[in-house]
Amino acid sequence: MKNISWSYGFLIFIHALIALVVFAVPFLSKIYALVIPILGFYLVYKTKNRNNEVLLIAAYMVGVEVFLRMTDGNFNNEYVKFNVIFFMLVGIIYSNFSTNAFIYWFFLILLIPGILITSTSTDYYNVDVKKALFFNLSGPVCLAISAIYMFQRKILFADLQKVVVAMGLPIFTTTVYLFLYNPSVKQVLTGTQSNFETSGGFGPNQVSTVLGLGIFIFFTQLILFSKSKKLMILNGIILIMVSYRGIVTFSRGGVITAVVMIACLLSLMFYFSNARGRGKFSLVFIVTTLMGIGIWTYTSLETGGLINKRYANKDAAGRLKKDRLGGREEIMDTELKLFMDNPILGIGAGMGKELRKELFSLDAASHNEITRMLSEHGLFGILGLLILLITPFVLYLNNWQHLYFFSFYLFWLLTINHAAMRTAAPAFVYALSLLSVKVKIPEKAEN
Repeated sequence: MKNISWSYGFLIFIHALIALVVFAVPFLSKIYALVIPILGFYLVYKTKNRNNEVLLIAAYMVGVEVFLRMTDGNFNNEYVKFNVIFFMLVGIIYSNFSTNAFIYWFFLILLIPGILITSTSTDYYNVDVKKALFFNLSGPVCLAISAIYMFQRKILFADLQKVVVAMGLPIFTTTVYLFLYNPSVKQVLTGTQSNFETSGGFGPNQVSTVLGLGIFIFFTQLILFSKSKKLMILNGIILIMVSYRGIVTFSRGGVITAVVMIACLLSLMFYFSNARGRGKFSLVFIVTTLMGIGIWTYTSLETGGLINKRYANKDAAGRLKKDRLGGREEIMDTELKLFMDNPILGIGAGMGKELRKELFSLDAASHNEITRMLSEHGLFGILGLLILLITPFVLYLNNWQHLYFFSFYLFWLLTINHAAMRTAAPAFVYALSLLSVKVKIPEKAEN
């Protein structure tokens, strides 16, 4: 990563330009989707992954996924996940992996019974097995392979930030595209429900998720890596833009997750700071609070107060909604019932949607990865979830310098509870929490 020397400002400009070009000529989105892995593989091949270049490429793919989807650049829904898996495997070939990562190989083995159940259920249900398995297992497999590569892999905090920025650059592209696609929010608001128009014509839940990740990324750039007034202004403007577009999707999950991630980061910064550092932290906290109030106030004015009602779970008329999670409670209830009826082996990977339609007349895919694992994998799903929940904390006991650990972990946990693993983001960000991070302290200059 040391040879990545393009200036930050230039990269920001290029990614704003990409949004403009794709908006003008939509077909170029597919070219963009092809060029990224090709150039990425060339970089990794040339460097032999000496500085974990696969992390940069995979992070970029994660950040660009939603943009490619909303501009029809993806060749299929799992395109980015397959690319992330590919680059992680290339990284394993070049740089090996920790033998202690066997726990995630075991996690993959736990998925096999669910696959076998699905394969034997095709005689009773009209299911496209290949499609069902890819849709529901590409996320867990992406997580496991990413985790195997990153498990206790040593990296400097400054290099980790380069990986984080690689995710953030295409998220900025997504933000600029949203302004081009929908310059006036007022004209498309009809209520307090999630809005496809303000989300680039794509799923508000997934757009909110990736923009929430972008909020955290550019917040870290602002408070930790803005070494000049120009960079502070640039990162501040980007943060405001990403935050505003994230809020006006009217999908709450990604924005709330971003707030939790930032709160975790600020808490760790305060806890590990000395007296002088805590003095500076107070200023950071005040500026962050004022910026948040300002963004929210402007958004409230732009939406005519509808955003306030949305977060208060009210409709446009101000009446309290009975359903707090947009219909997700009903899906979760059916998954828990299916688990109770099939507690050992589960109903089979990808069979949840089919059985919900047949038994409960509910034609909807799962939004919650936890209840999906329970219903479709049974006891094996419980064991798999325990591995995912506990392992990062075991590593963190000897990894105190990983400043982003709790933020990354909670991004994964909160995201899989409202958006399952539709995108590669929760899988990859979870794996980032397993890295062994060291903060390099500059040596004192000699007299």
